[in-house]
Amino acid sequence: MASEFRLFAIGKQKAGPEAELFERYNERLRPRLVVTELPEGRGSPIEIKRREGESLLAALPPRANLVVLDLGGKIETSEVFAARFSVWRDDPRPLCFMIGGAEGLDRAVIDRADQTMSLGKFTWPHMLVRVMLTEQLFRAQSILSGHPYHRAGRPD
Repeated sequence: MASEFRLFAIGKQKAGPEAELFERYNERLRPRLVVTELPEGRGSPIEIKRREGESLLAALPPRANLVVLDLGGKIETSEVFAARFSVWRDDPRPLCFMIGGAEGLDRAVIDRADQTMSLGKFTWPHMLVRVMLTEQLFRAQSILSGHPYHRAGRPD
């Protein structure tokens, strides 16, 4: 079983509603996400992506099971995500998620990923992506444990 869940993200989360929501869901996770924030790159958009990608990959633990959030990734339902999460959490490798900066993830990061997922076709602010990922992780744990937090289907 994964001994810890980690989130690597470009940028520092400032105090405010996004940080409060992130903490609300992270406090419910077992284990909690350990967050590593890396500085935003400087230079042209290509240089920014390259530098941020190098920083993200350098911070990654050896043998990590890496899931990156990228617009080009798979879009899944919460139930499918929960099933994937069940497999990931039972993997002995550290489970790591990555969120890039404003320019997105460098190709080297995407190529290193074990899984690439998307939270939809919309472009989201990176600090909201942290909240949305953490909520979906909590939802996945709830689905797997049979907790009533998740309500499947649409109301009539």
